[in-house]
Amino acid sequence: MSSLRKMWQFLKPYRFKLGIAIFCIFIAAVLTAAAPAIEGMGTSQLASDVEAIRNGVEGAHIQYDIIWNIIVVLFIIYVVNGLSRMAMQYLISDAIQAAVYDLRMAVKEKMTRLPIRYFDEHSAGDLMSRMSTDIEALSGALQQSFSQIVMSILGIIFAVIMMFVIDWQMALVGVTIIPLSYVLSKYIINHSQKLFTIQQQSLGDLNSVVQEKFTGFNEIKLYNYQENAIADFQEANNKLCENGFKANFISGLMSPSVSLLTYIVIAIAVFMGAVKVAEGAIVVGALQAFVRYIWQVNQPLAQITQLAPTIQSSIAAMDRVFEYLDEKDDIYDIENPVVIENYEGAVSFDHVHFGYGERPVIQDVSVEIKPGEMVAIVGPTGAGKTTIINLLMRFYDVNSGAIRIDGVDIRDMRRDDLRSLFGMVLQDTWLFSGKIKDNIAYGKPNASDEEIIDAAKRTNVHHFITTLPNGYDMELNEESSNISNGEKQLITIARALLSDPRILILDEATSSVDTRLDAMIQEAMAELMKGRTSFVIAHRLSTIRNADKILVMRDGNIIETGNHDELMEQGGFYADLYNSQFADNA
Repeated sequence: MSSLRKMWQFLKPYRFKLGIAIFCIFIAAVLTAAAPAIEGMGTSQLASDVEAIRNGVEGAHIQYDIIWNIIVVLFIIYVVNGLSRMAMQYLISDAIQAAVYDLRMAVKEKMTRLPIRYFDEHSAGDLMSRMSTDIEALSGALQQSFSQIVMSILGIIFAVIMMFVIDWQMALVGVTIIPLSYVLSKYIINHSQKLFTIQQQSLGDLNSVVQEKFTGFNEIKLYNYQENAIADFQEANNKLCENGFKANFISGLMSPSVSLLTYIVIAIAVFMGAVKVAEGAIVVGALQAFVRYIWQVNQPLAQITQLAPTIQSSIAAMDRVFEYLDEKDDIYDIENPVVIENYEGAVSFDHVHFGYGERPVIQDVSVEIKPGEMVAIVGPTGAGKTTIINLLMRFYDVNSGAIRIDGVDIRDMRRDDLRSLFGMVLQDTWLFSGKIKDNIAYGKPNASDEEIIDAAKRTNVHHFITTLPNGYDMELNEESSNISNGEKQLITIARALLSDPRILILDEATSSVDTRLDAMIQEAMAELMKGRTSFVIAHRLSTIRNADKILVMRDGNIIETGNHDELMEQGGFYADLYNSQFADNA
């Protein structure tokens, strides 16, 4: 199914409005075609009266009553034509904006169903370009081109009919502009469409560069990387400029080319018409109307060719949007999922293997975790720590083996049921712009103020919040930069506590906080982990000394297992890591 057919599925619910709009376009096209013929009748009548007066015909005079009647008819035609176009524009705008609204909602809803792998493989800038810039380009193109294309097609049909009514020989000359313009436009479009696709891709690349540099602005300033950042932007900008120039220049050749063809056809038609007027085959008003009809063919063709860059750019944008919507959804649920009434929090990995493509990441991992245990996962970068967590939450499916919670294979559970078990506190805290209390209640939207305050008190953040302007109603800005990292960490801990998860994921949860709040965060974390199975990933090994079980990973394998004291007695890889950190801190 082409992108146009897919877009029609979004327009289809509003086909009634579009149908009425097309009827209005039909009325406007008929009236537009009728006007030159009526104008020609007035010209012929006036020319006939003048000629009769010059020839001394008895009683000859200019018949103003007929002329005035023609003017009144033309006035009515123009008024009804204008009203039809206004109604058409209103209906089309309403239908298209509603369809684009549905498309945006589909794009947003799709984001919740995409696998994590998709976001790993696509830059944030490219995704933002597809979700905003491309949809906006599509919206503008539909709004601008739909009515003009339908009006142009009907206008050309009626103009050609009227030309044949006037004189079929002249009409044959007049209509040659249509196939010639089609062949020329098709040739140009075929050469420029690929360039417009490249242009949209270049725009996505530019957005990626901007997003990346903006996100790392502090580091860019710190390491005096400004000139390199500007050079990266300039390179992406130059590519966009170059590709945009090629696409628009080639596509822009259509309008002047069609106009040149039109002038040639008009010249030939006027010569033929003048001869026929002299021979008395047609009247002068008919020649005038015929020239107007040639322009009525030319103008729609010119409008379509002028719209060509917009249409081609929107098709490229449409392709990118539907390419995104056609991506495979996240892992599907089975038809009859298992529902566990009371989760205890026991977790087991049974000979789990996993890899990204052909690259193995997790190899034959087996471990049993009892309900309520605190499990720390340590190891060098790339050891597979985060992948273990992603597999546990079923962001990816294992290649072989099984992961079970309370004895149930997580593949036999609904994804929503599975993920509702988890609470997360990450190093890169995520808070949205809005009130602090709304951020805490994010994991439990129906939480009362009393529940929010209780969670804040139990995680050592209540006192801090009460000292802020407006307290719990204080508005956080877009980056939450009006509070410190440690304070953001405490709010996310309160949010996790309020959601009351059975299993906790603490990924680098205490590795980037200021010293003043570190002790408070450790107390809050201890409160959060009470009675819950917890997985902690941290480079600061001093924070996991009290873990019930430590899994030491290297190259996708669990090479050591035990608590802190047991692993230190073994004097293996963990002991080396711990002693190394202790020596560095000393």
